[in-house]
Amino acid sequence: MSLRDDIDWVEVPAGQVLMGTPVAELDALCERLRDLPVQRSWLLKECPRRTVDVAGFAMSRVPLTNEQYARLAAALDLGFDTPVGPADEPVALPFPAAEQLAGALAAETGQPVNLPTEAQWERAARGDDAREYPWGEHFSTDLANIGEGSRGGTTPVGAYPRGAGPFGILDLAGNLDEWTRSTYAPYPGAPAEVPAVETWALDVHVTRGGGWNHQRDAARCARRHGLYEPGPVGVRLVLGT
Repeated sequence: MSLRDDIDWVEVPAGQVLMGTPVAELDALCERLRDLPVQRSWLLKECPRRTVDVAGFAMSRVPLTNEQYARLAAALDLGFDTPVGPADEPVALPFPAAEQLAGALAAETGQPVNLPTEAQWERAARGDDAREYPWGEHFSTDLANIGEGSRGGTTPVGAYPRGAGPFGILDLAGNLDEWTRSTYAPYPGAPAEVPAVETWALDVHVTRGGGWNHQRDAARCARRHGLYEPGPVGVRLVLGT
């Protein structure tokens, strides 16, 4: 099986990511989002900001589609039911199915196929600066399928080319929230109010990017989300550890 034939990979060079949000900027952030039903405690989980070294890796340019998953699941004889949906729209999978897919691809190809870590995801979305959204500082309804720009459901992957991140990766904001393989924990040095465990989450893994069913705050590069009620979560793969 050739992953190069099935997936369009984008190289993300080794570098540092300014991960999270400075505590001193939290009030200003809350003010920018004051029109939304966003609680300060949700954003406090992003604090403090820290510089994280990230080794080079490759990330799929777009999330995995229904058609790709159906083909890969058949080839790898995966045990989960194949989702039914438009061929060119993102597949939604429970975490065990997403993890099983990555593991099966790694075993089949001998390559380090994984779901991204939080640091890899934020490095891909932010690049070398501290931009608010993958495309820059300001939200725009024509750059992502989320918030005020939501289409009310998923759209074909790659439908918002002007919303690309700094390395040319698409759909890092909106369409479907995306799994990471990182389990939730407060950042080192987090404020005391940040919970050690999110007991209300339906899964321990952090999601990123937000989906069509979320507000624009979830599209922010630093925003740490999770599966807090039943709903679709998408899959983006990386080559790297």
